[in-house]
Amino acid sequence: MIATDEGRPRADPMPATPQSVWLGGYRMRSVTRQRLAEEVLGALNTGHKRQVFFANTNFVVQCRALRTRLQARSACVVNDGIGMDLASLLIHRRRFAENLNGTDFIPYLCTQSERPLRFFLLGSRPGVAVQAARHLVEKLGQRVVGTCDGYAEYAEAGDGLVERINASGAEVVLVAFGNPGQEAWILDHCAACDAPAMFGVGALLDFLSGNARRAPSWVRTLHLEWLFRLSLEPRRLLKRYTWDMIGFFWICLRAGKQS
Repeated sequence: MIATDEGRPRADPMPATPQSVWLGGYRMRSVTRQRLAEEVLGALNTGHKRQVFFANTNFVVQCRALRTRLQARSACVVNDGIGMDLASLLIHRRRFAENLNGTDFIPYLCTQSERPLRFFLLGSRPGVAVQAARHLVEKLGQRVVGTCDGYAEYAEAGDGLVERINASGAEVVLVAFGNPGQEAWILDHCAACDAPAMFGVGALLDFLSGNARRAPSWVRTLHLEWLFRLSLEPRRLLKRYTWDMIGFFWICLRAGKQS
């Protein structure tokens, strides 16, 4: 049971002891996208708050200072990418239930909802969130009740941004600041934000807007999307997929099976 804002206890729809995998000091859910979508939609229907974070190797390296806060009951950290599976095999001798990432999960969530969801899009370059909003509305049949880019508009909004989100009536907030900015922002503001569901989504808005290319489906099936992205942005991503990968596996090996 948890307490509502009015002080009345209310049952929590998430299972009390979900299957978890400790990796690099983070507790991560091992769950299918269907189960995760059911939990998120259940939270939307009941008003329970959920913060969902897609943890790839960069997340593990960059979000170290947030580990304790990411263990909050309302926070859900799920695995994103082949690197997480390899580390889980190395440490625990088993894979995650399914690979999850925001780029695929958010559109899937939309298809599982019986009604249009109300989204607020926060982050990315000027104009990108507006273009992504158009895709959510026209292609996925959702509602977008507000957008705010991650540059001048975000700076101008200041402390009034949460009030703006609340006034919009949003129930799902997608935050695209990259690691660890998006995770820190969500953790800092989830209590004051009325939206039940908040997601750290990285480059999702760029993909929805068409400003970034997805790898072909056969490349994604082979778990080589990282290589495709590296070929498109070598200067930005080379360090992430070389030295940072070494750091990632070192962090996981050092932490072992410990929390």
